[in-house]
Amino acid sequence: MRSSETPTTTTLVAADDWRELASRENHGLAVSILWSKTADQVKLTIVDSTYGEEFELPVPGADALEAFHHPFAYLANRGRGTAARASLDLQPQG
Repeated sequence: MRSSETPTTTTLVAADDWRELASRENHGLAVSILWSKTADQVKLTIVDSTYGEEFELPVPGADALEAFHHPFAYLANRGRGTAARASLDLQPQG
């Protein structure tokens, strides 16, 4: 990513310009890291087939691997969504 860009800056990039760098699927959750050479940007795509939801998240290249392995923790650490953070907390049963 260029030093003048923030991780939330998204340049419009043609769909065929994105190259998949890594992907994984586990328990109905598919996570991929995509990179655009033209825009010099990295994004994470998350598809939850259990709930029928999907979203994309721009990430700085330096954080891409961390976000890939722990997407919801990464979201929580960025201050997005207390629901994501709450889902990571163990709740007492009883």
